[in-house]
Amino acid sequence: MALLSSIASWLLKKRIHEIELYKKYPYEVQNELFEKLIHTAEHTEWGQKYNYSKITNINQYRETVPINTYHDLEDYFNRMRKGECDILWPEDIKWFAKSSGTTNSKSKFIPISEESLNECHYSGGKELLAVYHEAYPESEFLSGKTIAVAGSTKQDSNGGVYVGDLSAILMSNLPIWAHLSKAPKLSIVIMDEWQEKLEKIVEHTLEEDVRAISGVPSWILVILRRALEVSGKKYIKELWPNFELVVHGGVSFAPYAQQFEEICGPDVHYQEVYNASEGFFAMQDDFERDDMLLMLDNGVFYEFMPMSEYHSENPKTIGLQEVEMGVAYALVISTNAGLWRYLIGDTVVFTSLHPFRIRINGRTKSFINAVGEELVVENADNAILHACSMTNAVMSEYTAAPIYFSNKKQAGHEWLIEFEHEPDDIDLFAEFLDNGLKMVNSDYEAKRYHNMILMPPKVQKLPKGSFMQWLEKHHRLGGQYKVPRLSNERRILEEILELV
Repeated sequence: MALLSSIASWLLKKRIHEIELYKKYPYEVQNELFEKLIHTAEHTEWGQKYNYSKITNINQYRETVPINTYHDLEDYFNRMRKGECDILWPEDIKWFAKSSGTTNSKSKFIPISEESLNECHYSGGKELLAVYHEAYPESEFLSGKTIAVAGSTKQDSNGGVYVGDLSAILMSNLPIWAHLSKAPKLSIVIMDEWQEKLEKIVEHTLEEDVRAISGVPSWILVILRRALEVSGKKYIKELWPNFELVVHGGVSFAPYAQQFEEICGPDVHYQEVYNASEGFFAMQDDFERDDMLLMLDNGVFYEFMPMSEYHSENPKTIGLQEVEMGVAYALVISTNAGLWRYLIGDTVVFTSLHPFRIRINGRTKSFINAVGEELVVENADNAILHACSMTNAVMSEYTAAPIYFSNKKQAGHEWLIEFEHEPDDIDLFAEFLDNGLKMVNSDYEAKRYHNMILMPPKVQKLPKGSFMQWLEKHHRLGGQYKVPRLSNERRILEEILELV
């Protein structure tokens, strides 16, 4: 392991030069990448449809190719899952990352090409490690083991391709030598049954020299707490003395920071990443800051849609040359997996322009994403309708917000509902609401599994007129105003409760 660590450290130092290159020449690097993407895909079905062979510059590209959502590209993705080639990208796509649902689907299936796997996701991982070693040159965490909190994969019913969580896809495709630094073994990491998986991860790592862990904060906490419980230790540093790094992403780390500090002990570093199914976009490169460096040479060409344009019939986007600090932009990407002018759904703000650093500040639509469940309004509407149908209730207004993890309570969702006709049993209504959410959102379903991450929803009936009081208090009476359905923070919910 020591030799492997030395070789890896040497290779990672070489990556710093590449990072410095796109920090110094961001526009040139992005332009060169744009030309490469267009040229590579010009003979695909999509490339021929939009005359990629005739596109010579970015402005022409924006005028020719529309902005696309998952719904716009879903038919193409489905054909690719059935084995069709040269549709969006000149490659037989074998992997599809499964993530949260859309208008017509419980889950999304995002294509992962060989190029995106190696030149985007794995390249991003190497850059992540490179900047960590640059910041902490004395680190020897590569001499020990890293726990990667991954999902699972399975062969698609269509045959020939595999679907699964991005994390499991990345773990499954790592070279054999890379698994020498991972714990536990791959067959455990990508297990489908979460309760058994949790126990086996803990069982097979208690005696290992674990020095790092990566994943979504909520899942990391579950594993670390279970490891302490089984070992009888109070702090992670007591269990694993060389533990030094938590790599996290997917949701805001802020609600979890105190809990990590309390159970991990001193001298542990935390590094944020922005690695989605669609690409590895950014990483924390300065540990004195709370933002992330935008990665410009990983197979992703970026455009930025000012949120003022979001509801326009023909929304305009801008490039890096025109972005401003502090302005919310919807992220639009074109990638080496065949996502073309794809509206990913995240909004970012720039915190630095030299180099380009960002912070994720939300989603383009109302949502709850406290622990990675990515609950959107349509999910909530459908689940509410299901619960009403099953209990003969009629809903008037509702709003929901997260109950965040704390030392005294588990994470969950709190729902305030005003009924036109109340259900006879509010607890039964809550159960049907929970089941409805599981049916329409696979990420919510996963987080609710055995109550490991999310507890059942907490539902409160409100007196009639409660939401109207809130609207009136905030001078929002009138046809153009409506009660916010979902919020990822509790301010609105608490304001309404104060009036009841």
